[in-house]
Amino acid sequence: MNPLTILVYLAIAALVFYRVVYKQLRGSLLSRKSLVTTPLVLTAIGVFTTAQALPKASTGELALLGADIAVLIVLGLARSASTTLTARGTTTFQKGSALTLVLWLTTIGARVGFGFLGGYLGFGSGLTSASILLTLGLSIGVQNALTYYRIQQRGLPLTEQSRPAVRA
Repeated sequence: MNPLTILVYLAIAALVFYRVVYKQLRGSLLSRKSLVTTPLVLTAIGVFTTAQALPKASTGELALLGADIAVLIVLGLARSASTTLTARGTTTFQKGSALTLVLWLTTIGARVGFGFLGGYLGFGSGLTSASILLTLGLSIGVQNALTYYRIQQRGLPLTEQSRPAVRA
């Protein structure tokens, strides 16, 4: 990967870390928009970058991508289950636990591990690095889908949009 690509991935990682991990661990109000936007954007960009690398990918790389997606989907389900959901006014408040943090660290470790495994196995088409946003978007999307399901099952409120920031 060239330095600019690495810089872009680091910027995206910082944004995702703040918008998803940090806000989830400290607690945040949920909306339908907040549950859909980040995973949709990540997955859409990830589909585009992954599709560009697919023609050069070997069967082994495709199998590794499938395993990567499966593991990160399971971790996304576990992260959702590890959060508490409570009603707050007209929406739901989500707060992560210590287990949520461990699961996020495991998610990051798994993704890095799959990257190293791809390199160790000699996969050089770039599919492993091109699919970072796809796998992360799918993992967060599955997490948010289960969170939405849990909200519906418990009859908790959920607004359409996030509340605007209060200005002093």
